[in-house]
Amino acid sequence: MFAIPLGPADLKAELRPLEPWQAEEFFAHIDRGREHIGRHAPLTDVNRTLDESRAFLTRYAQKQATDTGRIHGIWQDGTLVGGVLFRIFDTSEGLCEVGCWLEATATGQGLITRAIRVLIDWAVEERGMHRVEWHTSAANEASIRAAERLGMRRDGVLRDADLHRGERHDLEIWSVLAPEWRELRARA
Repeated sequence: MFAIPLGPADLKAELRPLEPWQAEEFFAHIDRGREHIGRHAPLTDVNRTLDESRAFLTRYAQKQATDTGRIHGIWQDGTLVGGVLFRIFDTSEGLCEVGCWLEATATGQGLITRAIRVLIDWAVEERGMHRVEWHTSAANEASIRAAERLGMRRDGVLRDADLHRGERHDLEIWSVLAPEWRELRARA
């Protein structure tokens, strides 16, 4: 299995594939971060049991097998603390959507920004994606700041489009196009 370092060695963080055989570790991670992660993301609502977590990871394994999505975990000091994914991956349209989540204990270290950069680099340079999207609740300030750090542009707001735990929220759509991404990376 591959592991990609996410920052300096003293951060002890790496990005790795997240697979069904890791369901127990994934469920324990979701359980630890349930309150923080669940504030804005439905991830905790669809991973309430070990069986649901196994099924969730199996769906992503099937997505990877059909080239329609992928999921990766972020480990820090040997502990799963978050992850990133391609929720949508459409090679015929050249469009994908990235997403992320992180336990509260791992925030503020740039892990999401670094991990999403790995995903976007791969999507654009290896797979030829033209447009990478980021969807987030307008109330999720940390997610919006991450999109900004990645050099994405806010395309617009879908009013009351996000139904989360019985409440409607505005959904912001951010994106970066392949030429923009290459320009950003060349300047970095």
